[in-house]
Amino acid sequence: MFTVRRDSTNPLIVPDNEQTWRSLATFNASPVKYNNKLYCLYRAISKEDWFFQPGLNLSEIGICYEESLGNFVNHEKFISPEEEWEKYGCEDPRTTFLDGKYYTFYTAISNYPITAEGIKVALAESDDLKTISKKSLITPFNAKAMALFPEKINGKYTVILTANTDLPPAKIGIAQFEDWNEIYSQDFWNKWYFDLEKNSINLNRDHTDHVEVGAVPIKTKYGWLLIYSHIQKYFTSDKIFGIEAVLLDLNDPTKLIGRTDFPILTPEASYEHYGMIPNIIFPSGAIVEDEDLIIYYGASDTTVCRASVNLENLLKSIRPETKLKTFTRAEHNPILSLKKDSKWEDRSVFNPAALFLDNKIHILYRAQNLENTSSIGYANTSNGIDLDFRLDHPIYIPRADEESKQTGPGGFSGCEDPRVTLIDDQIYLLYTAYNGLRTFVAISSISVDDFLNQNWKWEEPTMLTPDNIDDKNSCLLPEKIDGKFLIFHRINGVVCIDFLNYWNEAIDHSYELFGYRRGMWDSAKVGISAPPIKTKAGWLLLYHGVSDKSVYRMGAALLDLEDPTILLGRSNYPLFEPQTDYELIGDVNNVIFPCGAVLKDDTIFLYYGGADKVVGVATAKLDDILESFK
Repeated sequence: MFTVRRDSTNPLIVPDNEQTWRSLATFNASPVKYNNKLYCLYRAISKEDWFFQPGLNLSEIGICYEESLGNFVNHEKFISPEEEWEKYGCEDPRTTFLDGKYYTFYTAISNYPITAEGIKVALAESDDLKTISKKSLITPFNAKAMALFPEKINGKYTVILTANTDLPPAKIGIAQFEDWNEIYSQDFWNKWYFDLEKNSINLNRDHTDHVEVGAVPIKTKYGWLLIYSHIQKYFTSDKIFGIEAVLLDLNDPTKLIGRTDFPILTPEASYEHYGMIPNIIFPSGAIVEDEDLIIYYGASDTTVCRASVNLENLLKSIRPETKLKTFTRAEHNPILSLKKDSKWEDRSVFNPAALFLDNKIHILYRAQNLENTSSIGYANTSNGIDLDFRLDHPIYIPRADEESKQTGPGGFSGCEDPRVTLIDDQIYLLYTAYNGLRTFVAISSISVDDFLNQNWKWEEPTMLTPDNIDDKNSCLLPEKIDGKFLIFHRINGVVCIDFLNYWNEAIDHSYELFGYRRGMWDSAKVGISAPPIKTKAGWLLLYHGVSDKSVYRMGAALLDLEDPTILLGRSNYPLFEPQTDYELIGDVNNVIFPCGAVLKDDTIFLYYGGADKVVGVATAKLDDILESFK
């Protein structure tokens, strides 16, 4: 698992009205080191030139360097349209230093109105990133995003490029040259293009996908790491732009070693949502600094931004032999199943809360009968996996109007999906109250003594949710903040938070903590799983995410210890997902739904519902999860 962090100084490079050539947009930067400074070559767009070509916003390639963190200075033009084959624009540079020279491939536009036939790859060469010694048109066919590998592979110069970029389906291809001069040969490229299928790698997951080369490949001990653009639903008006990664064989880059299963990044920040072309992130460069991979990308075709990810964690998530399987299922799963001879749990048992108390893990699970009424059952375990005890009657049943049937016999109702939190000497139970028409966040409590003695003297439930809002997936932070309770809950598919003066005070406003991410594993909705776990790094909040294909998975977020309303990081990969028969097939297929997590020594015991039918448990080392947030 890994997390990606956007740079706090984003956006790094922005348009400047005082320099006409970059007054409209500055984006798609390629980073490179020169004289111990970090330089960025980027695409700059001017405002319309009514004398040269009405309607055209001309693109040129600028250059600058980072003087201090996030402060890029000394902006100058580096590549400007001079030749007929680039007359209408120079776009999207990729720069590589090799054999004592800087090679910058870029997109050259030769016609207007712009057509695919006029979009090709060109090359500018420089010894010092100040002057250009040579310019050449490279491809005779439609192509973009060529990048030179930073060293020879088996003695050959090697490039990667996107062919047919504007004549989809686009293909990412590899070309190699014994002699550097071959790169200028139109005969070479015509032969190469004729065998495009043989010379390309397939990174599409679906026939509606579109892919383009992103950054100059980076050499790692496991293979060549390529950051690339992966666009879902490309042929629709609902495109989803994402950044992904693939690992290519060191000796034969046409061979794939592994790849990300989901995007590394999709548009989330405001500067990615708003700009010349909204909701775009496009990777254009990457470098390694210390332990991190720094990815440079264009945001909304307007600004230059960057994000970082721990390189080793990213590579672990890509390589087949080290793909992270954070949680391990108990061998004897499921640990709880329905009882056909019990009228209150004869349909299903699932979605359990958990609490570590008095050297036992107490499991409070949702039990549903054949009349579709849910109540809450109880079991406990000493070792976290094997049950010591299971009560033969429910410990909590529907009592309020909001959890009683409103839709007639057979309709759904009751007390669903419990979460429990211990604060001081009181145990707080939060659950979803459902009357068949709408959901409410409900809360009750019980003293520790009564709980341990199984005197189920629960306080009368309070509905925390106002009448006009559907609300669910709730819990309390296990500590008060400035004397107040902090509640987590879900409204409209996003995780919300609010402070309560009293545990049974109605929620009167809420703030979004984080939401679903289009194109990723949690693209449809998110909700909390278990109450947060306090760690040295922050509050670890496990949460469930639902994809567009209705698969329920679990990930993690890290919250600030002092102020848990601050989101420090969020997993880009799920930690746990449906794989076994009892998770894939049930009352609701393809579901793992945790409501309880207990930290015992250095191990997290995760209690979850499988396919809305049974209860399972899985374990993981806490440090393994926290490692992804470093």
